[in-house]
Amino acid sequence: MSTRRYFRRSLFAFLRDLRATNNRQWFLANRTRYESAVCAPLLKFIADFGPQLRSISRRYVADPRPIGGSMFRTYRDVRFSSDQSTYKTNAGAQFRHVAAMDVHAPGFYLHLSPREVFIASGVWEPDGQARTMIRDAIITRPQAWRRGKSPAFKATVSS
Repeated sequence: MSTRRYFRRSLFAFLRDLRATNNRQWFLANRTRYESAVCAPLLKFIADFGPQLRSISRRYVADPRPIGGSMFRTYRDVRFSSDQSTYKTNAGAQFRHVAAMDVHAPGFYLHLSPREVFIASGVWEPDGQARTMIRDAIITRPQAWRRGKSPAFKATVSS
């Protein structure tokens, strides 16, 4: 992957403005801005990242479809939340394992917001069976787990 710059100040400016307003009327008036500043660069990144991801593992998917792909939707599910904000104030993408195509599958995650930018890997809120399998794998191979937490490993992945 080249050193091409995907995410510009306009993405973070849009998300900052969305955080300040976060209502449907504002969002609809700024939808074109959302699509050009947030969606287009994130989808382009996802498409370009696909070949790189396959070189890491063929078991993970970078899907550049705007709906149902790697990019998270901007609408929040507020049914059971005390925070009734309609829209997420971050942009995100998940590169999921091919065997389980939901947010609880193992994978990689990209998070972009004005307050934080990070990447993560792992499993989010695994069910009981998956959690037990993960714990058993750590107990069976503790040295491999410790290597993942070592300064040498951290230096390799953060450079």
